[in-house]
Amino acid sequence: MPQLTKLKENAATATHLSSMADSLRTHVLTNDQQAEVLDFLAVRPLHTVVMSGLIRDNGLESPFNRGTFYACRNRRGELEGVALIGHAMFIEVRSYAALKALARQAQNVHHTHMIMGEQERIEHFWSYYSEAGQSLRIYCREVLFEQTWPVEALEPVPGLRPATLDDLLLVMPVHAALAYEESGINPLDTDPQGFRLRCERRIEQGRVWVWVERNELIFKADIISETPEVIYLEGVYVDRKERSKGYGLRCMSQMSRQLLGRTKAISLLVNEEHRGAQLFFQKVGFKPRGFYDTIFLRQESDAHIS
Repeated sequence: MPQLTKLKENAATATHLSSMADSLRTHVLTNDQQAEVLDFLAVRPLHTVVMSGLIRDNGLESPFNRGTFYACRNRRGELEGVALIGHAMFIEVRSYAALKALARQAQNVHHTHMIMGEQERIEHFWSYYSEAGQSLRIYCREVLFEQTWPVEALEPVPGLRPATLDDLLLVMPVHAALAYEESGINPLDTDPQGFRLRCERRIEQGRVWVWVERNELIFKADIISETPEVIYLEGVYVDRKERSKGYGLRCMSQMSRQLLGRTKAISLLVNEEHRGAQLFFQKVGFKPRGFYDTIFLRQESDAHIS
């Protein structure tokens, strides 16, 4: 596995950047600043869909965000950066100085599970954060894929539908297994009640799509975040016994055509090492748009994990 390394900066550049970061102010965001933050994030909708979707769903202040939204402002009071810091960490900035200022803020939180973002930005963020933040446990690089119109129409799947709470016991173990495969932590072991509640809420929001036959889950996909510009998917699954039959392609084509009726693009991330999955999404019409880094952080509670 490749190792993240700190970027080399000469002394003059480092001093200048530190001075700029010192001139910025970070503070907790409140719901009355929601419109300003959404406008800031809307400049790059493909890369800010997770934060924008959470804010649209929950507001800036909500336990459902599983963290706190912070602003980074310059001396004129203008936004230079926005970050969600908590269980997961997402950052959007206009300058490296803002990235450094938010990294300092993030060092005060000690229960973060994951940091995710564009490759170059996360490498810079990590070079600042790692000095006094949590240590790296797992690192992976992922390919960002995007799909827009047109989408090829394949043979429909009559059974493909939004999940109901009756599907919960089929969906939960599959979603947990996918999380374990990526992060090495099974949420059914570490937070079973919270994980169940989050799965229930996502189903109640109409964000989980399934194809179930004879009480067996054949296909699943989760809408993690939705805005008028982008829908972000995770947890795309096809039953191993049913693969290589074209079912996944048909389900993805059908779902994408429906989702693109209410948004402009669909995005998802695929591990750089999973070539088969990348080819699958390219067959459906997804295009690679860049690389993301995901860093899973070590906590005292998972120190036993190698």
